[in-house]
Amino acid sequence: MFMALFAVVFISITIIILFGCIKNFRTVVQKRILIIVLGDVGRSPRMQYHALSFAKEGFEVNIAGFDNSPLIQELQDEELVHVVPLSEPPVKPRWLPRLLFYLAKTIFLFLQLIIIVLWKTSKHSHILVQNPPAIPTLAAAWLLCLIRQSHFIIDWHNYGYTILSLTIGSKNPLVRFSKFYEGIFGRMAAYNICVTQAMKEDLKKRWNVTATTLYDRPPKRFKSVDENARHKIFLKLSESYDVFKSVKNENTTETRFTTTVSGRTTLIPDRPALLISSTSWTEDEDFSILLEALQQYDKMTEALTLPSLVCVITGKGPLKAYYQDIISKTDFDHVEICTPWLEAEDYPTLVGSADLGICLHTSSSGLDLPMKVVDMFGCGVPVCAIGFSCLHELVKHDENGLVFHGPEQLAEHLQELLAGFPRNQSSLDKFRENLKNFQEKRWHPCWKETFFNPVFTKK
Repeated sequence: MFMALFAVVFISITIIILFGCIKNFRTVVQKRILIIVLGDVGRSPRMQYHALSFAKEGFEVNIAGFDNSPLIQELQDEELVHVVPLSEPPVKPRWLPRLLFYLAKTIFLFLQLIIIVLWKTSKHSHILVQNPPAIPTLAAAWLLCLIRQSHFIIDWHNYGYTILSLTIGSKNPLVRFSKFYEGIFGRMAAYNICVTQAMKEDLKKRWNVTATTLYDRPPKRFKSVDENARHKIFLKLSESYDVFKSVKNENTTETRFTTTVSGRTTLIPDRPALLISSTSWTEDEDFSILLEALQQYDKMTEALTLPSLVCVITGKGPLKAYYQDIISKTDFDHVEICTPWLEAEDYPTLVGSADLGICLHTSSSGLDLPMKVVDMFGCGVPVCAIGFSCLHELVKHDENGLVFHGPEQLAEHLQELLAGFPRNQSSLDKFRENLKNFQEKRWHPCWKETFFNPVFTKK
């Protein structure tokens, strides 16, 4: 059976290569790039920012990926950007062994990616691929580069083998193969970029892969917001989520946090503190830490004269229902939790409306940084973030936020930062002031200086 499957794959690849070579014979390459995201493009902000930046530099951009969520508005309005939709593999049948399903899924994605790209797009000068997922993305991208004589670029967000190890264990042969596989294709790339200095050093040490660190930076839409913008987003969300509704007044001019008097919007003096966290609800974020910290905070609220809390956790993912069930069974007196899925254009405004951000991202490799913190910092919102090896490259403890290592320490940080809120916000104000320099460093200028100019303008 495996020999027959191998023969089918071999013949398919041979036909694809011949078809691709014939189709692209004598094709003149214009300023055209292919970005491969073997995932939901709408939930891949960094790759969307790449696409928008290339378009700003006059490149025609194709993005190959799953078209499940809407793109950011700037990309929807950009005529030079075109999504090449891919189909997700079918759900695993109960009768099919997991290893065989994984093999079939890999072949399905590999062949689909190559065939659709060759059929629906013209020749590209460069192909930029997001890693992870590594299998089969890196192999498919490399083969496309071979067929079309394109330059192969990998953007390392994390390691695929470390994510795989979370579900099947680090000693599984498939994890060891994935580790070897990533190293091979990393060395075959014409150019590698990564998200941290720690990852750059690890790539060199682990696989002798030379990479350039391109830090995530917020686009301009992540910015500080005024009371009017807060009021509008709170009114909109109050239509679907009770935590944003006024508890004193049922009229439509007041929310839980803001009110309008004589046409002027102000913050309510005795409002609760608004916490925000964003997640993809995966194994590398343990939200039981936040829930336990909130329980401890809740018990101390009256004794320490602390404000009530509204904690908004945005995003969607495989563990969302699991945590929603736990939240629904947890009793709070002074804490409310809301888990909405926001429209792409509402998310930056809500982040900018928060008083404090919470980050529970730990990274399967310990070498990448949470983009949600980048978004919060872009909005001037301080953060409490769980500590791991390279977090200091983004979160500076007691400078732009606080680092914690467990629920007890997070509860202590919340008490420290929110004591006397909203009248006394001295600690939060100190962090907000220190974030102003970060807010000046936006994605496109940093992207152009660090990545685009060295790779695309060198002679």
